[in-house]
Formats: sequence, C-alpha cells, structure tokens
Amino acid sequence: MSSTSASPQPHPAYRFSVAPMMDYTDRHFRVVMRQVSRHALLYTEMVVAQALHHGRQDTLLGFDPLEKPIALQLGGDDPALLAEAAELAERWGYDEINLNVGCPSPKVKKGRFGACLMAEPQQVARCVEAMGAACRLPVTVKHRIGIDERDSYDELLDFVDTVAAAGCQRFAVHARKAWLEGLDPKQNRTVPPLRYDLVHALKRDRPALIVELNGGLESLSACQEQLHAVDGVMVGRAAYAHPLQWNRVDQEIFGDSNATPIKASEVLQGVLPHAERWCSSGGRLWPIARHLVHLVEGVSGARYWRRQLSVEASDRSARPDVLERAMRQLQERGL
Repeated sequence: MSSTSASPQPHPAYRFSVAPMMDYTDRHFRVVMRQVSRHALLYTEMVVAQALHHGRQDTLLGFDPLEKPIALQLGGDDPALLAEAAELAERWGYDEINLNVGCPSPKVKKGRFGACLMAEPQQVARCVEAMGAACRLPVTVKHRIGIDERDSYDELLDFVDTVAAAGCQRFAVHARKAWLEGLDPKQNRTVPPLRYDLVHALKRDRPALIVELNGGLESLSACQEQLHAVDGVMVGRAAYAHPLQWNRVDQEIFGDSNATPIKASEVLQGVLPHAERWCSSGGRLWPIARHLVHLVEGVSGARYWRRQLSVEASDRSARPDVLERAMRQLQERGL
C-alpha cells in the first residue's frame, strides 16, 4: 500500500462497503480490498460472541491498521455476551459493530441467531441496546427484508422501528427474504427474488434512518443507480470474484478526485508488506495468495498466471518472494 495518505473522505464509509462473508472477508482479503479502495467500509467475517467469550481474542479480532475503516460483525442473541464483545471491539480499535440478523444457515439458526432473529425484534432490540451501552461505537444491524411467510412490508417496518428505538440508526438490508426451511444458504442468495422496492420504501418512510442496500449489486453503475434511493450500497461476492472491477469506487462513489484506479501489480505491491509481516510471524503464504488469484482476468495469459501463483503459493514453504515474482510478471505486461 502506498505510503501516501488518503485524501479527505467526502462521503461516509458506509456509502460503499464490502459485505461480511464467511470464509472470504478475512484479514488478508481486507488488505487486498483496501488497495482497491481507500475509503470503502470493510467488514470482518461474522464472529460469534460466544466463541469470542471463550476463544483467542488475537485470532478472532486481530487486524492490520491499514484495513480501517473496519466494522466487526457479531453473531449472537445473548445481550450480555454481545455487550462484552462490543467492549472488546472498541478496545481493539474497530470503527463500528454490526449485528448479523441475516445469515440463513442451519448452523446459525440452531444457535438462535442470524436471520431467524427477524422473528424476534424485541430480542434484537435488547441486544442492540446492550451493545450500545457497552461501548461508544456505532451499532448497526444487517438483516433481510423478511423470513419465510413473515415477509410483509409492515413486518419489515415493525422490525426496523423496534430496533431503531433501541439505538440503531443504520440498517444494511439484504433485499431478499430468507427461506429458513427448504433452501440452503447458497440458494438463499439467489432464489428469493430481489425486492429493491421494499428497501427504497423503507428509506422513503423512515428518512431519519440510514439505509444501505445489499444483494445483487454486480457493477459500479448498478451501485450508482441505487444511491439515488438509499444512503449506501453493500457489495458481496462480486467484490470477491472481481476485485479490480471496483477500482473506480473512490472516484465515482466517494468523489475523491485524487484517486486513480489501481492496477493488479500495484495491488500485489501494496499487499507485500502485509505478507512479509504475516510470514515472518509464522503464517503461511497461501491464506493471502488465495485472495489474489482473481486479480487478473479477461486478458491473454490470465489463466496461466493464476495457475502458476496458486501452485507456487500453496507450497508450505512459500514465502513473499512468490508474490514479488507474480508482481513483476504483471508489471512487464503493464497490468
């Protein structure tokens, strides 16, 4: 990452964010995306409050300061455990906390949190209130437009109003409902129809609240279109699968006239110091390199470059010089 400091941010970070995604938005991918955008809000994978209570804080909460602004997403339904997690988040330097009320996985449902909590707005309100009392960080909620047969607009409004009364002023809304019975998590990302109109109505009817739209946003132009109706956009798998597709976010969405679109080789150059620190502390290179294979696409030789990087970086003895060689190959081609 360039040592040049980012120019003042003309819009809040939530105007464009990269959604929390299990097995994807770890600390290494966040470093990659921070090269692509200096301003976007980045989210952790969901951290279960109970696991944080019993587990290693450095493993679950550690991040590189260059990832900021960064939000910690928490999973849980116990106000006391979530309050403890919120206090830890502030201590570790996170910028905000987000409560997961959108994940439809059976494992999460079994733990009585995630999307199933949409059926219990009062419990979500108690959790939000407890977290807000435990720290000075903003507490936000990510949720669906509904679950199963509880998918009316009135029920969505009731959920949001109840949680807002407990202190939450920002809602990241996945514009699909979740079927907790009959669809797996992957199907829940694609099968239920997108209802952007409900998210737009929520913002229109509750103008004092900050509303972000998530779901189905696969291009910068689609995000710009939605920003006419909502306060922010949240992109998930499209950011992971095509990271350089978003290299004009700082210019186009944040209005940063000093930003220039980054190249794949420059992303690698920015990631190298992080890779050096990580490997010097005993970490393997592959957890970082696996997030880099999507940087090059749509050009001659891209498949060979990806395959070579994957083979070399997956070796247990691989060191950051693998990334340096990959970077030089891209530089030679002006990529």
